[in-house]
Amino acid sequence: MQNVAGERATGVEVAGDKVRIDKWLWAARFFKTRSLAARAVTGGHVHINGARVKAARPVQPGDRVHIRRGEEEFTVTVQALSGKRGPAKVAVTLYEETEESIAAREIAREERRLIRARAPRPDRRPDKRERRRIRKFLRKD
Repeated sequence: MQNVAGERATGVEVAGDKVRIDKWLWAARFFKTRSLAARAVTGGHVHINGARVKAARPVQPGDRVHIRRGEEEFTVTVQALSGKRGPAKVAVTLYEETEESIAAREIAREERRLIRARAPRPDRRPDKRERRRIRKFLRKD
């Protein structure tokens, strides 16, 4: 069933429509806001089919999108289009992540966990006297 805007009842648009990459990334919940998605695209953190793109570039089903968000990297194939941000269950249906991407993210997550495990942690927080000494040391007084 479709409504007047050409969308299915689930919020996923019909395949013939065009959706900007920044809008799709926001709808697919890779970024919290559309402006963050647009900033990532213009900053070169998003590539479609191996090419750097602008935020207004339309995305189509079947496109391979590489997304770098902080330390995480995703490689996904676009399955459906949506220009509206809906529930997470609908957002997951918009793309399919590649097996290589899932494996690489899991390896990177494990490496970060091991690095954090090796870092020594203090037994307690510094007291007032120690905080003063730390501030004095940092100011190089």
